[in-house]
Amino acid sequence: MTQQQQILFDLDDTLIYCNRYFFRAIHDCTTLIQNWINHPIVTYEKIKTMHSFLDTKLITETGFKSDHFPQSFVDTYLHFNQLISRKTKQTEIDQLWEMGRAVYLHQTEPYPYMQDTLTKLQNDGHELHLYTGGEPNIQWRKIKDMGLESFFNERIHIRQKKNTAALEQILTDLNFQRERTWMIGNSIRNDIVPALSSGIHAIHVLVPEEWSYNIVSVNIEPKGEFITVNGLNEIPAIISKI
Repeated sequence: MTQQQQILFDLDDTLIYCNRYFFRAIHDCTTLIQNWINHPIVTYEKIKTMHSFLDTKLITETGFKSDHFPQSFVDTYLHFNQLISRKTKQTEIDQLWEMGRAVYLHQTEPYPYMQDTLTKLQNDGHELHLYTGGEPNIQWRKIKDMGLESFFNERIHIRQKKNTAALEQILTDLNFQRERTWMIGNSIRNDIVPALSSGIHAIHVLVPEEWSYNIVSVNIEPKGEFITVNGLNEIPAIISKI
């Protein structure tokens, strides 16, 4: 029988869809700003690049806060208005803010094999944890929408900053046995690098389209397993073999 493993799952774009809603909002807001400004030097790509820079800057400074995403659109809009000396309009700011906030209101959708994967691992006797970044009220809505409490119970960890320090604190406070602990997630930055830095196993779940913020180099020698999979359905067999 497989030895019980302690398995930490990421939520957004590991168990449920997330990026697709942000990408749609980025496209829609970028197009809107371009149409409003209507200037030859303010191209779609320049607006999108500036937004990515400003969004990443806000997250790096203070972590995952829901106001960051709409604020990054407003800041992008203000930047280009100032660049060409265009008058700022409050109605346009309000519209960008509303579109940015709307990404947190979408219906929660599971990734393929979410239910089957969690059920299999739970039935095999493994201890499942959910470790997600964001604001508690937003993340809890998604968790309840998907009925994930039945898999994770009280083992749900929500952090505004999701990095090596945050993961290390969880592992230490709850006395995880690192040689049988796994981090499973899509983000190289927030899931994989912290896991490898903390000396636990890591499974990187590839997603169809990744957020540029999540893509960083892995320059850490793994102490345990470091595996990449194309879908959640591959995970139970990997765990059972270790």
